[in-house]
Amino acid sequence: MRQVSTVVIVMPAFNEAAVISSVLSKIPARIDSFATTVVVVDDGSTDGTSELAREAGALVLRHLTNLGVGAATITGLRAAKQLDAEIIVTMDADGQHDPAQIEKLVHCLIEGPFDVVIGSRLFSSSEMPPTRVAANLLLNLLTFVVYRKIVVDSQSGFKVFSKQALAAMDLKASGYEICSEIIGEIYRKNLRYKSAPINAAYTRYSRSKGQHFLNGINLILGLFERLMRRI
Repeated sequence: MRQVSTVVIVMPAFNEAAVISSVLSKIPARIDSFATTVVVVDDGSTDGTSELAREAGALVLRHLTNLGVGAATITGLRAAKQLDAEIIVTMDADGQHDPAQIEKLVHCLIEGPFDVVIGSRLFSSSEMPPTRVAANLLLNLLTFVVYRKIVVDSQSGFKVFSKQALAAMDLKASGYEICSEIIGEIYRKNLRYKSAPINAAYTRYSRSKGQHFLNGINLILGLFERLMRRI
């Protein structure tokens, strides 16, 4: 029997019980000829995130303690490899990313053809709070300084990878700097990529779940540490 090709959607989650069921309910069961599988990586939540995600039909992996969004993403990407996914999607669990746009980004990857498609919020920056626009532009600049690759939205967590691109990447970052690390891997491995416009929902809840000041400082310090290693 011919094996059905799969799109695996990797969703790091930390204390997302308030919204996880709603987000998962909007993910399509199929995209063209691809079946979809959702992998939720519960990064040490203290609420009912894991239980609600299982009830919604997701495959749930759980970290016993909070290791960081990068570590959770890497755990999910490893699971996608084990599931032999043809296409891998990463997206946030807090409702900022619209599951209805998964299909558009997957089509962009296939039709390009590209190795990686990055969903860019800055194409529609009028929807993004001004402080986040400024922070993302700064991090775009720092990402360029460290990795010599400029993209429209280097910190977007909404991405699509081909199976081959994921196999080529060597990701190690445990925190938010994983987004910049992915840009570096695109550059080092000469992967074909495209920035595609997405809309993001900035509710009071999703704003409270975003990067806080200390997270931003840690991200910047992590990028400078990587720059020093290269020098």
